[in-house]
Amino acid sequence: MEGIVIKSTGSWYLVRTESGQVHPCRLKGKFRLNGIKHTNPITVGDHVDFDLELGSENGVIHTLHARKNHIIRKANNMSKQTHIIASNLDQSLLIITLAFPKTSLGFIDRFLVSAEAYHIPAILVFNKIDLMQGEWGEIVDETIQRYQKMGYSCLKTSTLTGEGIAALKATLTDKISLLSGHSGVGKSTLLNHIEPSLDLKTTAISSYSLKGQHTTTFAEMHPLSFGGYIIDTPGIREFGLVDFEDAEVSHYFKEMQPFIGKCKFNNCKHINEPDCAIQAAVNDGTISIERFSSYLSILSKEDIYE
Repeated sequence: MEGIVIKSTGSWYLVRTESGQVHPCRLKGKFRLNGIKHTNPITVGDHVDFDLELGSENGVIHTLHARKNHIIRKANNMSKQTHIIASNLDQSLLIITLAFPKTSLGFIDRFLVSAEAYHIPAILVFNKIDLMQGEWGEIVDETIQRYQKMGYSCLKTSTLTGEGIAALKATLTDKISLLSGHSGVGKSTLLNHIEPSLDLKTTAISSYSLKGQHTTTFAEMHPLSFGGYIIDTPGIREFGLVDFEDAEVSHYFKEMQPFIGKCKFNNCKHINEPDCAIQAAVNDGTISIERFSSYLSILSKEDIYE
């Protein structure tokens, strides 16, 4: 039998067949030998073959189909291992709140670099826009303009006013979409608004820390009544930009790509080398100082948690 993994809890997987049947499955033993680099050999979005156990609706996964793409993060801050968040994605959406709670530009840039590196189109969704009034509204608009200039699609949404909900629904229709973002940015509330039958658990923002509480424990894929799937992920604090060579990083910043190969030195890291085309573009405002700061933080292996 063939199906798609819609949920992973570590040792068991829920696999949905084309007919809509869902079977709890475990891995055949040999898969455990393949988990050296990644903590999870099978992830949500994977297409697998499995056999039902005799007299049971439970299955055993024995074959993993080739992946179109995947996106990863570090298993944890201290670990050298990686965790595959999801695979076979059409697009990846980052839910953002520039306040209440704060999503830092550094976090947004790491998300975009990860998506670019793994060839997954990225969309930025600025949520709780009803709270972004006055000066905050101007900051949101300036931020959106900056990322749109780089070629990224941006949406503004509010479940309170309904702004952007129809556009978000159209964006998700007939696509396999990963939704991510910090805890508290309103991911689950947005999804419940678009697809009420999901009834995802939501919690209030902590008034002490202005940060959300985790409501999603494992990545899970949900079919949408209007076509497509969304993959809801735990609120994650960072994407693990692992195994990237320093020389690669600039290739994943869209606005830096036109300047690659135009520096004096072929191995230029664009930090303080003479006659660097990217530094010149920063100086003349073609590349924003905020994005260049994100680039430098990635090179220095700094972990950004905000």
